[in-house]
Amino acid sequence: MKITVSKNGPYIVIGKVPLSTSEICNDDEGYCRTWREVKRYPLQEKYALCRCGHSNNKPFCDGTHAKIHFEGTEAGDLETFDKNAEVIPGPALTLSDDKHLCVHARFCMRAGGIWNLVEQSDDPEARDIAIEEACNCPSGRLVIKDNENGKTIEPELDKSIVVIEYPPRNEHGPLWVRGGIPIESADGKLYEIRNRVTLCRCGRSENKPFCDGSHI
Repeated sequence: MKITVSKNGPYIVIGKVPLSTSEICNDDEGYCRTWREVKRYPLQEKYALCRCGHSNNKPFCDGTHAKIHFEGTEAGDLETFDKNAEVIPGPALTLSDDKHLCVHARFCMRAGGIWNLVEQSDDPEARDIAIEEACNCPSGRLVIKDNENGKTIEPELDKSIVVIEYPPRNEHGPLWVRGGIPIESADGKLYEIRNRVTLCRCGRSENKPFCDGSHI
């Protein structure tokens, strides 16, 4: 399985990578809380996903990028997450936060916010909510580590791509690449392989190929 960023064109996906669409769901208080799968696409050996945001066959490419002369030059950082992330220690958990990767999925805002929860992580409830919020962050901006055993706490995600939608605000979010699928730049460089990554699909990100929240 592999994703290749084509020059000023789509993402080329090979290796029968499962593709689906999921919606972000709010709780009764209006906070982003859970995911709901709404569609699964037929499994294909190879397919092309729109990167310019103008395809009439989203999430797939229909060639519109050529007609509009899409400028898709990549600016995504090839540095590793650990080198870029701010480390925020707490009594039971340590949070690594790379703000550059934020896609504004808003799972981190409930119960006072993940940053406050980490500082209060000696409280079991605060600890559990902080872990839940970090694991729901699709871009991997937020990564939690257990101070007791030193292990990073990551959700178990099968290799797949999820098209993110947020109906309450009519937001069409990024492509959520899950499970450590390799992503190669147009010039053949390999980005850091991570469990959670989000790719721009509106064409406006200044951190291409990664989403920077510009779709909002």
